[in-house]
Amino acid sequence: MAKQPPSKVKPSLEDTLGLRPGQSIELLKALHIVTRDGGINQDSRRKLKQVYHLTQFIEPHLREIRAVQGGNISLVDHGAGKSYLGFILYDLVLKSEPEGAWVAGVETRAELVEKSNTLARELGFDKGMHFVNLPVAQSTEHPDLPDTVDVVTALHACNTATDDAIAFGLKKQAKLMALVPCCQAEVATHLKAAKQGGLGKSSLFELWRHPLHTREFGSQLTNVLRCLQLEAHGYQVTVTELVGWEHSMKNELILARKHQRSNPKAAARLTQLLEDLGLAGDAGLSQRFFIPDHTGR
Repeated sequence: MAKQPPSKVKPSLEDTLGLRPGQSIELLKALHIVTRDGGINQDSRRKLKQVYHLTQFIEPHLREIRAVQGGNISLVDHGAGKSYLGFILYDLVLKSEPEGAWVAGVETRAELVEKSNTLARELGFDKGMHFVNLPVAQSTEHPDLPDTVDVVTALHACNTATDDAIAFGLKKQAKLMALVPCCQAEVATHLKAAKQGGLGKSSLFELWRHPLHTREFGSQLTNVLRCLQLEAHGYQVTVTELVGWEHSMKNELILARKHQRSNPKAAARLTQLLEDLGLAGDAGLSQRFFIPDHTGR
């Protein structure tokens, strides 16, 4: 009698997605990462992979901050969208010990804010999660957000919203900022204007003479200025690739951890870089990439 081939055991959804013990599948379904029958498409898989990678970078810092502060921690996620990052961070890292943990999402689309607040209630996360409907630029003075915040995140907050998140973090004395910038076009606009100035005669102008290079160099320069600004304000900055380029082109992670009051050398480099590129006299850029005052604040 011929031997029957062993029956194949269908892998569980937990194994397929690499979920941790206790992780909420219902959350992933509610966020439309996983379908109701347990399926997942390529776009959702890429999104989940990116959020998981970012979580791995942030999680050790969250645990360290909580340990130092007796379990307390506050986090504000800017440009929250459907709040993938905030919900998954809460589910993976904070849900098991919710006492003292507080997460807020800032989003301009009222319907997404309403859905996120509803989902938080349905999952029992609402004691530690709250979503606010307002632009990132207006969040610093909003009464629903505390005077100080431990962690600031911004995953694909478009264009200057990332800079607004940085300004928020600086004002709120954040201990950690995790930023994945997106669609930064403002500096490229200023570079185009600089073409008409004296720098147009310099060989440096070749870095952005062609329109495509203007856009690419402007994007690169934006993140360089952001890193120098964070260093000027006393943050230790690391820049890394978040996931492989096959998953996302918007892929640069800026991780900044506060470790001193200020860094005058970084402030001087930021000022000099703007001057070298003919941008120092631009009030808009000087205001956006502001440096500490003489008191070191």
